[in-house]
Amino acid sequence: MSFRVGLGYDVHRLTENRELILGGVNIPYEKGLLGHSDADVLIHAIMDALLGACKMGDIGKLFPDTDPRYKDISSIKLLKYVKEKMDEKGVHIINIDSIIVAQRPKMRPYIDEMEKNIAEALDITVDCVNVKATTEEELGFTGSGEGISSKAVCLIEM
Repeated sequence: MSFRVGLGYDVHRLTENRELILGGVNIPYEKGLLGHSDADVLIHAIMDALLGACKMGDIGKLFPDTDPRYKDISSIKLLKYVKEKMDEKGVHIINIDSIIVAQRPKMRPYIDEMEKNIAEALDITVDCVNVKATTEEELGFTGSGEGISSKAVCLIEM
């Protein structure tokens, strides 16, 4: 058995006429994230961290945005599929740490539910999942409200 670390990052533009989904939670806001799927940057960053740690590529390889099967799909469903692939390889998730970077809306009221959704999708305890949020003090594209990004790191045992 060996331990491996994975790192994930994702970013999407905010746009009108889309729901804002983060960590599988529909957050009331005037804009949502633009993307082929539900554009859940938090789940996308977590998936990329897990896939990277397992040497299984990235979400673009596994779920190409040219494939109509993934149009508007829930990223939680995609995360469950990643977990199935990890189970096939005998991978054990030790922990996930992540951060959402957004000027608005405030994330704190939704973080507990995000952690619960992620833990359930991955069949791990909520103690193994940490979600944080920060602003960029109105700097850059996230600070100006043009988009939201997320970063994640994971530790796995293979």
